[in-house]
Amino acid sequence: MFGVVVLAALVAAAVFAVPAVRAAMDTVSTDDAYVNGHVTFVAPRVPGQVLRVLVDDNARVKAGDVLVELDPEPYQVQVNIKQAALAAAEADKRATESEVRGQLAQLRSQRWKLQTAIEQVDNQIALLNARVAALRSKDATLARAKSDLARFKETLARGAESKQVYDAAVEAVGVAEAQVKQATQEVYEVRVGLGLPPLPPNGGALTDVPAGLNQTFSTVRQAVADMTHIAAQVGLPLSKSEATPTQVIEEFRARDAKGDVDRIFAALVPEAPAVKQAEAKVLQAKRDLDQAELNRRYCRVLAEIDGVVTRRNVNPGNNVQAGQQLMAVRSLTEIWIDANFKETQLAELRIGQRVEVFADAYGSRRVFRGRVTGFTYGTGSTLALLPAQNATGNFVKVVQRLPVRVELEDYDPEGDTLYAGLSVTPHVYVKEAPTGPNAGKRLQAAGARP
Repeated sequence: MFGVVVLAALVAAAVFAVPAVRAAMDTVSTDDAYVNGHVTFVAPRVPGQVLRVLVDDNARVKAGDVLVELDPEPYQVQVNIKQAALAAAEADKRATESEVRGQLAQLRSQRWKLQTAIEQVDNQIALLNARVAALRSKDATLARAKSDLARFKETLARGAESKQVYDAAVEAVGVAEAQVKQATQEVYEVRVGLGLPPLPPNGGALTDVPAGLNQTFSTVRQAVADMTHIAAQVGLPLSKSEATPTQVIEEFRARDAKGDVDRIFAALVPEAPAVKQAEAKVLQAKRDLDQAELNRRYCRVLAEIDGVVTRRNVNPGNNVQAGQQLMAVRSLTEIWIDANFKETQLAELRIGQRVEVFADAYGSRRVFRGRVTGFTYGTGSTLALLPAQNATGNFVKVVQRLPVRVELEDYDPEGDTLYAGLSVTPHVYVKEAPTGPNAGKRLQAAGARP
């Protein structure tokens, strides 16, 4: 009987002790480990008075669910104001476009005034030629009258001509001389009107006119300046002030491949500086309206993640500020294990090693599986608010612990739920080959995620 008991004891030891010994040899474990998870603090983006609170502690929410509503009326008023400002800016833009079209009409008119000024110069040059021709006719008439007077004077001396005829010849010479003087003055008048000296220098002909006078005459230059001034108002930079009308017009037509003036003017309207400025004001008004509408939408405080509400500290009627913490939402799925291993246990730990996790809440009946994904770059003491200082000489060595992160695999929060802060015991299989991203390393690759 005793032998049977001993045999049963040996069998029990083989069944229970051998796996435990094997696990102790193949794994590294610690009881200083806890469940951790992401927590999102809920805060409004705009200040206001709380109208409704739609959730309470422990309520499960999904991303996008409304948690808190602020009074939207003050923000609706701002939206209405910005809508009115946008309508005014758009009306100003239309008025500005009309003004620019009016300026373009003036530019068209000035273009024809420039053409008229050129034609007037050409007419004056033609008039100068005509009056010089008339002057030459008067000179010829005077020469003939003087010849007749000389002939009548000889015949009068011989008594072959009457005194009356001679007097008429004298009068004809006087009239012709007066006509020559008048014609000469008329020629001088035209020359002076063209900006020329009455008598050409160096004995030149009275019809001598500088080449291209119809391009450089003062009235033409004035017309060019007026045209350039109007063009500048609509954002059309033309040639420098010394450019000739032909150069100005050619430059203007060159803005279109076919020289289509109507198409050029149509393209100038949206590019005019005043229109651009009006468009900028419309754009600013739209942005202000967008901001006002965004602030109105921010009156509905939404859940950013799936999770469970905790630490609610807001009630209807409270006046809250932007950024004020109203509650928190803890994620159900984005959880992990923070295992604080002793520094003497770290030698064989690597990223990617398989981990079995036992939660105190469930005992040994439930095993959670995971893998090592990273090491905190500093022990708990170095990360403390007041790190230990051992420079006084009173040094007592204390075994340090390094937080090691263990990500759970195939974890289902709907099954055996792990709550943040629960105690767990992870077993890292250091004898097995690590797998997954950054396997076998102690540091993750730059920019990598576990």
